Amino acid sequence: MQHDSLRVARKELSAFFASPVAYIFLGSFLLVCLFIFFWGEAFFARNIADVRPLFDWMPILLIFLVAALTMRMWSEERRMGTLEHLLTLPVQPLQLLFGKFLAAMTLLALALLLTLPLPVTVSLIGPLDWGPVWGGYLAALFLGAAYISIGLYLSARSENQIVSLISTVLVCGVFYLLGSDLLTSFFDNRTAEIFKLFGSGSRFASITRGVIDLRDLYYYASLVGVFFVLTLYSLEKLRWSKGGEAGRHRGYALLVLLMVANLVCGNLWMQQIGSARLDLTEGRIYSISPATRSYLRQLQQPLLIRGYFSAKTHPLLAPLVPRLRDLIREYQVAGGSRVHVEFIDPQEHPDLEAEANQKYGIKPVPFQVADRYQSSLINSYFHLLIQYGDQYQVLGFRDLIEIKQHGETGLDVELRNPEYEITRSIRKVMYGFQGGGDLFASLTRPLTLTGYISADQQLPEFLKNFRRELQTLADELGQQAGDKFHFEIKDPDVDGGALAREIEQKYGYRPMQAGLFDSRRFYFYLNLSDGDQQLQVPLPHDFTRESLKQNLLATLKRFSPGYLKTVALAVPRPAANPYMSHYGLDNSKQFETLRKQLEANHNVRTIDLEQGRIPEIADILVVVAPEQLTDKGVFAIDQFLMKGGTVMLATSPYLVSLNRDSLTARTRTGPLLAWLKHNGLTLQQKMVLDPRNQPFPIPVTRNVGGFSLRELRMVPYPYFVDVRAEGLNPGLPVTSGLNQVMINWASPIETDAQKTAGMKVDWLLKSSAESWTSTSTNLIPRLEHYGRAGFTPGKDRGEKLLAVALTGRFDSYFKGKPSPLLEKQDKAAGKTGNNRDKQAKQELDSVIERSPESARLVLFGSSDFLSDQTLQLAASAAGQEQLGALQLLDNTLDWSLEDPGLLSIRSRGHYARTLLPLTRETQIGWEYLNYALVLVGLLLVFVAYRLRSRRVRQRYQLLLEGRN
Repeated sequence: MQHDSLRVARKELSAFFASPVAYIFLGSFLLVCLFIFFWGEAFFARNIADVRPLFDWMPILLIFLVAALTMRMWSEERRMGTLEHLLTLPVQPLQLLFGKFLAAMTLLALALLLTLPLPVTVSLIGPLDWGPVWGGYLAALFLGAAYISIGLYLSARSENQIVSLISTVLVCGVFYLLGSDLLTSFFDNRTAEIFKLFGSGSRFASITRGVIDLRDLYYYASLVGVFFVLTLYSLEKLRWSKGGEAGRHRGYALLVLLMVANLVCGNLWMQQIGSARLDLTEGRIYSISPATRSYLRQLQQPLLIRGYFSAKTHPLLAPLVPRLRDLIREYQVAGGSRVHVEFIDPQEHPDLEAEANQKYGIKPVPFQVADRYQSSLINSYFHLLIQYGDQYQVLGFRDLIEIKQHGETGLDVELRNPEYEITRSIRKVMYGFQGGGDLFASLTRPLTLTGYISADQQLPEFLKNFRRELQTLADELGQQAGDKFHFEIKDPDVDGGALAREIEQKYGYRPMQAGLFDSRRFYFYLNLSDGDQQLQVPLPHDFTRESLKQNLLATLKRFSPGYLKTVALAVPRPAANPYMSHYGLDNSKQFETLRKQLEANHNVRTIDLEQGRIPEIADILVVVAPEQLTDKGVFAIDQFLMKGGTVMLATSPYLVSLNRDSLTARTRTGPLLAWLKHNGLTLQQKMVLDPRNQPFPIPVTRNVGGFSLRELRMVPYPYFVDVRAEGLNPGLPVTSGLNQVMINWASPIETDAQKTAGMKVDWLLKSSAESWTSTSTNLIPRLEHYGRAGFTPGKDRGEKLLAVALTGRFDSYFKGKPSPLLEKQDKAAGKTGNNRDKQAKQELDSVIERSPESARLVLFGSSDFLSDQTLQLAASAAGQEQLGALQLLDNTLDWSLEDPGLLSIRSRGHYARTLLPLTRETQIGWEYLNYALVLVGLLLVFVAYRLRSRRVRQRYQLLLEGRN
């Protein structure tokens, strides 16, 4: 059987390529694929490194290709009268059918093989995820097999090739339309999902995401089986004599009917199997991650995930509903009885709709929909409710989707990263609920509070009373926590001061004083430790028991994994007049997008560094685009770092002003740059320019007929450095999961090897090897002088460090100096004539001179890359949200707070993989290269089959004669 089928296949291939029509069909298919990819879907305008446009049109293109391949395979035999001769030979009809099917599949595979230059090209100019590519080709083979089986059946039913061609197109088109949006848009979501189960195109789209589902593969295999059986039945009928055994023929027909029914009903049975699938995507972004499972295992009470989806919604959102349902059901399977899942249409349940509106604030969203006859407005729900205990989070469609623009009017709507959004909401409600319970219950290790406190005779009077309050509070907490909390007091002055020298060397603790003119020296430090990590408990400003308790509990939460972390955020103040900012008359920077991003996963407190202190509840300090700081502001940053905290700082020696008519930069100095240099990091008075960059709308003056016209042009802008690939540290979880980060108007960072000796130095971002620096403050490119580049490349070509992280022991910038807070207070007291010795509450000179090894400083050499203005400009230039900078921020926070769960999920997320910045000439070159490669492939096919055609025809003649 195998040899006869192969001979039939070879004969069909030889006959196909013996005619120029074969090359016309193949060439047309390939040219249409290239045209749709580069022109119809505007590949370079989309700026996404994927081959989705190719596979989006594949179900339609394959209909015409397969119809052309199969139209003559049986029709030609019937027209020439050779079919009857074939059926009388000692060759089974199944062998003949399989041979022709194998020939058609070979031709299909050859056509798909010739499209491989497209994904190879994309992989060279962008970070292509090959999982969806291989899934797309596998789906194309299975879909093509189903179409081929349909084409062979219809070809066997007709003697006319044209009739066979048209009927194949019509029947395959019907199967495609069953699951298409053109048909399903007339029905509600439930009915539409049923239609999608029978649609060849909808099943195809599921596989091209990169998820191989056994149900989808069986669907195509069942189509092949059904039409194979029908084709064999048609061929057998031709062999039956008119006066043959009628009973036997009816039995054969009944057997065919049963086989077809079983193959069709198998699809219904397979729908019950939801776990038999393989995620091919990089990072397995469509599968539940181990981190999510770990959060679900922490659940102590039932978790409710309820989806509010309207039956009638926007056509672009409707295909996303079943995907969300599948993902949420994965949560139910992973969480077991602890996770309860519901899907409702609020418009069908008025009581649940009223509850959603009043209790959870879930409102329908108005969407404008239009068809060829009318335009209308529909109110639709597209929300998820995550509830745990008395805590809940609501995710709307803006939280779950991302919109990508291609062309001038086209839009692609995709799920942003649903697992990350759902899991972070579960984490937030779970930690929020636990935050109202027993603090010590979530501790994994016992804690020890150590007080390094001098004897009472050395303490000021107010600290003697405060020490007694401390002892009382510690006893209360010890009774509440049991064996999870211990308190002890050590006097550093005993044993000749050995302990004093130890804590100075280990923690940087030095004797305190109550004022500049107070001669008494004493110790009063509080340390909380779990054996591996130690944190200082800040002393309250008013030295009251209640304030001390708040500070102590805030420090305790930093050891507990069951609480949301608090981010202290320091950003410039917003514009005093928003109308001036709207019209471009105010240069103040806005950071509302940054704030919202932080609030999604953390408690955020906006602070003023000039107060000189960081709130004790803060777990991490984020300082972005700091204004001209005084010593008090720098002291606040310094002491937070000395307490073992993490400081994330985004700053630059330049202040860039951008409005409608100008783009300028001016240098600035101050104690912050000196503080960075003291810690081994120097921000050079330069800016980095890189030929690998993002476009930017630049105001350009053009001389037309003696008149100067000012207009905006999208030009490559070297100051907008596009960091990707080798510019992202692959060894750190912060950057390993990123695709691309745009960092603008950045200054290079230089590390001092001597001052950073003993520290862990991790680079995060680097520019490309072709980048250079400039000290010019004129940031507008002069296109009339330097052409499209707009800037003269410098001579200092090479990689430039743009972001770095230091971890280890830091020495305070204020070591050996009095506290700026105390000095100013003493000056103010001297002016007013107050007597400090009579004050009940006093300020302590508590400069911590050395940090523990857990301290971390993360520096980004740009003040602007997280501003609203920059993010909006980058999004408008790319036609989609630029999430790289915000994702980098989130990764850095999770890395610093030692929360690997969300970090691992976020790195698996569906963030846009953008192309390398390319000039128009380079884009045209890549496009024509693909056309050339396709042409070369066709020529090679022509030469190969012309050389073998004569020998194959001779073998087929032997088959017809019945010889071996």
